[in-house]
Amino acid sequence: MIKDNQKYFNRLHVVLDAVIVAASYMLAWYLKFASPFSDIDPTVGVYSVQTYFEMLYVIVPGYLILYYEFNLYTPKRATAHKYEIINIFQANTVGLILLMAGWYLISQNHFSRVMMAYFFVLNIFLTTLGRSLIRILLQYFREKGYNLKYILLVGYSRAAEEYIKRINANPQWGYVVRGILDDSVPSGTMYKGVKVVGSIENLLYILPQNKLDEIAITLSLKDYDHLEHIVDMCEKSGVHTKFIPDYNSLFPSRPYTEDLMGLPVVNIRYVPLSNTLNWVAKRAVDVLVAFIGLVVASPVMFLCAVAIKCTSKGPAIFKQERIGLHNKPFKMYKFRTMEVQKPSAEAKGWTTKDDPRVTRVGKLLRRTSFDELPQLFNILMGDMSVVGPRPERPQFVDKFKEEIPRYMVKHQVRPGLTGWAQINGYRGDTSIKRRIEHDIFYIENWTMSFDIKIMFLTIFKGFINKNAY
Repeated sequence: MIKDNQKYFNRLHVVLDAVIVAASYMLAWYLKFASPFSDIDPTVGVYSVQTYFEMLYVIVPGYLILYYEFNLYTPKRATAHKYEIINIFQANTVGLILLMAGWYLISQNHFSRVMMAYFFVLNIFLTTLGRSLIRILLQYFREKGYNLKYILLVGYSRAAEEYIKRINANPQWGYVVRGILDDSVPSGTMYKGVKVVGSIENLLYILPQNKLDEIAITLSLKDYDHLEHIVDMCEKSGVHTKFIPDYNSLFPSRPYTEDLMGLPVVNIRYVPLSNTLNWVAKRAVDVLVAFIGLVVASPVMFLCAVAIKCTSKGPAIFKQERIGLHNKPFKMYKFRTMEVQKPSAEAKGWTTKDDPRVTRVGKLLRRTSFDELPQLFNILMGDMSVVGPRPERPQFVDKFKEEIPRYMVKHQVRPGLTGWAQINGYRGDTSIKRRIEHDIFYIENWTMSFDIKIMFLTIFKGFINKNAY
């Protein structure tokens, strides 16, 4: 029903946004100038309805253009609602800045900043509410069997399996997979309720029936020589076609391309911190946080050092070689938590639960992560960052790079005192594979706000951990 009249629904969406923008603006004017709580006479020229409401001829179309630029009119079946809310906030923030700047340039000083603050808050709230209600309404229709999109997968592969799993886990998207076509897998093979219904050449008979909304090409790598032929068949039918590559394990979660004189070049790995501005910003925050951390933690560090010296023989600070940025070794500092050992014994393996080498004070320091505090000096020296993948010893790097796919990607950024893997519980004697997956996600999706989030969560989840032996 809605699907068959999608263009009219999209236009209605734009009209609804226009009404909300206008209503938010008028309500903001009322709250500031005409409500019982206002002490301003709205009949005065500079505060009158006409003076303010003439701006709607600029504000309404301007905000609709901003909404378009911030992707608020793109299909949202598979888009998380939080990203839509973020885009609404960003569009309204830019809109407010542009309005303020415009009034300043034309010397319109009488426009109320308080009223615009009301408008900013009301418009974000009402737009978010309106779009939330639309999502709820669409989900209701999809549960009743309306507004569904029927999809056929071409090719049985890991990509096809991952696609099916995501669709099954998100029924609110309204996608229904009719089946899979593949030349190698026998007809009747079932995966998560989706059946292989024939060979790829069956497209010639299926497409003319016009009963599909989308074709998803999910060929396995070995069948990519058929890709051009399949795309040609699909495009002749006019059915919307999308391509889901079977090499997602090789590519970043957010791949980016370069235009080499008309030739698209896909970068295998995108590292935001390779950008100089990002690198400088992160380094500045590292130095600031490390300096403040040393000042605040100095009494605790002093007590830790005294406790270590009084309870066991040996130095308070332990230095160990780790592999850092660009695979370069460095000396990482920690409070000593074990009895002094020979280098050959110390290199044998990780600390395990109830490890006899750990001292009584060492157990407490490891449990609270206080043994990591000397790494604040590593951060000041530039060997480490506050947030990043945890550094590993050379012998384990040599071992894991042969066993764990993409393990060495972690060395494209500085190692960290804390990290995305650690606050998700992957520290100590836990899955290296899952730890690396979290590290790579962090590397590919780095933002300053992501760093701040990890630092904040470390306070509650990172210091004390059941896997810290």
